[in-house]
Amino acid sequence: MKKIVVASTNKTVIQTAKKANSLFPTFFQCTIFGNTESIISYINYELPEIKVLDYTSSDIDCEAVLDSINSDAWLHYGGTIAICKDREAVRQMESIKDDNIISVLTLSDFEQHFGRLLRILYQNQKFLFTRGMQDIIGGQEEGQFVCNNDPMDIRFYTSFLVSYLYTTNRISEEDKDSLQMILMELLTNAVEHGNLNISYKEKSDWLMNGGDMMQLLKERSEDPRYKDRKIHISYAIRKKVSAFRIEDDGDGFDWKKMLEENEEENTGTHGRGIALSRQFVKKLGYNKKGNQVTFSIANKINSTNSVPGIMKPFDAITYKDKQVVCHQDEMSNDLFFIVSGQFAVYVNKKYTTMLTPNDMFIGEMAFLLNDRRTATVVAIGSSCKLIKVPKTAFLSLIRKNPHYGIFLSKMLAQRLENQSQTTYAVEQKLAEIQNFMHK
Repeated sequence: MKKIVVASTNKTVIQTAKKANSLFPTFFQCTIFGNTESIISYINYELPEIKVLDYTSSDIDCEAVLDSINSDAWLHYGGTIAICKDREAVRQMESIKDDNIISVLTLSDFEQHFGRLLRILYQNQKFLFTRGMQDIIGGQEEGQFVCNNDPMDIRFYTSFLVSYLYTTNRISEEDKDSLQMILMELLTNAVEHGNLNISYKEKSDWLMNGGDMMQLLKERSEDPRYKDRKIHISYAIRKKVSAFRIEDDGDGFDWKKMLEENEEENTGTHGRGIALSRQFVKKLGYNKKGNQVTFSIANKINSTNSVPGIMKPFDAITYKDKQVVCHQDEMSNDLFFIVSGQFAVYVNKKYTTMLTPNDMFIGEMAFLLNDRRTATVVAIGSSCKLIKVPKTAFLSLIRKNPHYGIFLSKMLAQRLENQSQTTYAVEQKLAEIQNFMHK
């Protein structure tokens, strides 16, 4: 069950949250708090996937809650929704560009859209995960979103995709910002110029006359000619590359002419989508009609893990190629956090597996059991870095930050569950083979 925490004393917010949660009672658990201390404590210990911060509740220090979340992004991540009193407050909040905030809504927008947001999350459950607990089978995932011509929708889907790639260690923090920008620009183009048929001149005139773009989009979305059009977002996440396709139901456009025009610097109020996107991706292509765009980005491969706040006091140790990290049967209960690189594991001098930043830790069994090392671990290649944490120092830190102990326990329990499922699948496959051979 995924957890939602709502920080609010506003009756409208509370009622909206409860009503939306009642639509998915077996999937979401919504908890509501009205004071700052209880909210921060709950977030630290329960690690909810969705945080709703109501800035209209003056008796809650939402900034303090957000600071607590941002204090250790490795532990506290996922979706944060901010509720503001009006459009101006929304613009001010959005200008902060906080990585943890996936959406900023007015009170009326929250009341209207929160149920739909939970439906989106329910339909795309893989994007609600806990760092280190995702089960990446073969490193290959494919899927498709179909969304309406609503900026809220494309913002939600963009945030889910980008956060998922970042938290599963496929893109860097810098790449995260670039991908966020690319998807938002291309999806906005698909909505405005594709499905809603808003021309460059029409948008320019509207903005120059002080018009609210959201109002124009709303009016055009209600037009019978356009209201049933959809945006189709497809993704294919591979081991080395992630590819994306965005397709609208519009009439297309002369993309070749647009690309030529964007060779010159554009200083207008808009129209930068294609030019900006081409700066960050190697392959950006359109279909002949001009209503479908595709692009891909290179994934990080076993490169660098973001370091948990609890481990930042310790220095990272660099290992040379084929340098031994620890020997089998030696007495040692230090814990190693994998910052970057690859590490081969040998049991009785036989190779068993390769550990990467996705595995996060080396030596957790000896660390927990005060036992001898069960394997020899050797650094492979360049850029191999580990943070070595002595058990006594780690336990001292856990006493000061007990929520970390809960998180690590959950992570290890999930690993054991995944291993059990893998073992069961292998046993079932072997049984099928044996039955086939005896026929």
